[in-house]
Amino acid sequence: MRILILLAGLFHGAEAREYQYAPAPVDNPLKGFVPYVESARNADFPCAMEFRYFALDELMKGWGRYDWTPLEATLEEVRGRGRQLCFRVYSEYPGKGNRVPGFLEDEGVKVVRWEGDNTYEATNYTPDYESPIFRKAMKEFIAALGEKYDGDERVGFVTIGLLGSWGEWHNYPRNDLWASKTVQSEVMDVYEEAFQKTKALLRYPAGKNDSVYESNSERSFGYHDDSFAWATLDTGKEEDGWYFVPKLKKAKAEDRWKRQPIGGELRPELWESSFTSKPHPKSQDFAKCVEETHVSWLMDSGLFKAGLSQEKRRNAEAAVRRMGYEIHLASAKVVDGQLVVEFENRGVAPFYYPWPVELLVGEEKVDPGWDLMKVSSMEGYQALTELPANWEGQPMRLRVKNPMENGRPLKFANKEQGDVWLELGEF
Repeated sequence: MRILILLAGLFHGAEAREYQYAPAPVDNPLKGFVPYVESARNADFPCAMEFRYFALDELMKGWGRYDWTPLEATLEEVRGRGRQLCFRVYSEYPGKGNRVPGFLEDEGVKVVRWEGDNTYEATNYTPDYESPIFRKAMKEFIAALGEKYDGDERVGFVTIGLLGSWGEWHNYPRNDLWASKTVQSEVMDVYEEAFQKTKALLRYPAGKNDSVYESNSERSFGYHDDSFAWATLDTGKEEDGWYFVPKLKKAKAEDRWKRQPIGGELRPELWESSFTSKPHPKSQDFAKCVEETHVSWLMDSGLFKAGLSQEKRRNAEAAVRRMGYEIHLASAKVVDGQLVVEFENRGVAPFYYPWPVELLVGEEKVDPGWDLMKVSSMEGYQALTELPANWEGQPMRLRVKNPMENGRPLKFANKEQGDVWLELGEF
């Protein structure tokens, strides 16, 4: 079988069958709102992914010694609900004690204990990121993590942590404890090598002249905005230069979404009032934030609490359908024994993984080789495949199967979409 990307209108002489748009499910894979695993156990709002933090000392027990049990148990729990996991590994987390592996301290890695400011009133334990011992440990751990989980179908996305409070790549207000650009570069180098199938996301976009962060604008990472709709849009104020969109612009990474995913977290201060008629006075326009960042997924455990109002549910569901992909099969026709289809994307971002498309002609399976990652905009994507000799009068169906066992299938934004298959009909 072969695939061709075609210009619109290339085939003539056959009348195309048009298909009706209908909103895709809110819990389509690898997009939408994401609760913490603990909140997801009794979640009422539909979701396709769950999120969890893991401490470095939970997983790394010595040089070359790892205990993947906590991560494995979570992956299996989340898979059991038909969802994929996003996760981050941290070495420090305000209020959660010292999470630096004890064997590293025994070998001389210093840990600074300090108190947070009035924004985050918690005790922090920051390792010496410049320590050759700690740098070696991080590199070995990341390589082992990638060897174990890169390409694991249970994993949706990995956010690149390890450095800074919450693994969020800053130590504000103790900027003196922050990692040097050399250390940042080492961490990115190993992550880039270790995760070549599973998408990995960085917190802050940075260009070559960034004063705090090592340049990452030419690396193969996505980004995650963890202050979404609070510190996302460009205000034009110099003091807001750390906001997500200004940093994207300064790094010349505004088009990163075309190749790599954008994720993040709706700022926790907004959880209570988001998607209601009374937004937080400091919130930025959510729809505009989605449009400018092309975000695919956002953590928001506020949606997964009991007692969600119908207004909030309705508004949040509408927001999900704009985030990420919303792929609609617009038309199909048969020309000289070849099925020609046209897709369009009504979302703001592509689908980022090469999940296979399956075509069923009667009872015969056909591998069309179509690449849904190319359905990136409203401009449309046309593709064709050869049909079996007995195609005439045979019902045709289409599906995208989630490669994870028990995973929910990707569904098209079509009225003709069934529980699993998209019904194309007979030709």
